[in-house]
Amino acid sequence: MTENERGRTLESGALKALAHPLRVRIYDLLSERGPQTASTLAQLIGETSGATSYHLRALAAQDLIREVPDRGTARERWWERPKGRINLPGPADATTPASRAAAQIVTAEFMRLRHQALMDYLNRSESEQAEGWQDAGLVMTTMLDITPEQMAEVSRQLSEVVDAAIERYAGQESLPGARRVTLRADIFDLPTAGRRTSTDKE
Repeated sequence: MTENERGRTLESGALKALAHPLRVRIYDLLSERGPQTASTLAQLIGETSGATSYHLRALAAQDLIREVPDRGTARERWWERPKGRINLPGPADATTPASRAAAQIVTAEFMRLRHQALMDYLNRSESEQAEGWQDAGLVMTTMLDITPEQMAEVSRQLSEVVDAAIERYAGQESLPGARRVTLRADIFDLPTAGRRTSTDKE
């Protein structure tokens, strides 16, 4: 497995640089929409270009984003998020209180944006859906009774499906009819409090 396939686990400095709601939003927009300038990001977020420029430089200092080569001018620089996945350490994996706090902020903001994107999709009217895309999405929830080993196996299978899709459809940004989509795969154990057992009566 290559370093790009394994992804980059964010170290303390990168976590602290990202631990700001506006920077998480900028990072997310660069993932979602591709290269942007401070001005275009300012319009999308509703901030000044001075503010977005400041946050872009902070992200670039930790190699979280980079300037797009051979594009833009000295006055209008284009920025992109490098390809490849990033891994956020859980709060328990961070080595210092400051790192744990940063990990919590970054994770919470990513999850908030992720949930907002899902709700925006679910609440989208039919007239706002592009032709051919109305029935292409899938939001599915089911419940399983499985062991930790079985859950790890399902997680591995889901990861293989996602990795295969990433490899199969890489480089299609300019393909006619293609648009950016978000792919989600969730599996986690539920709290046991109040869980019904096989001895509970119907």
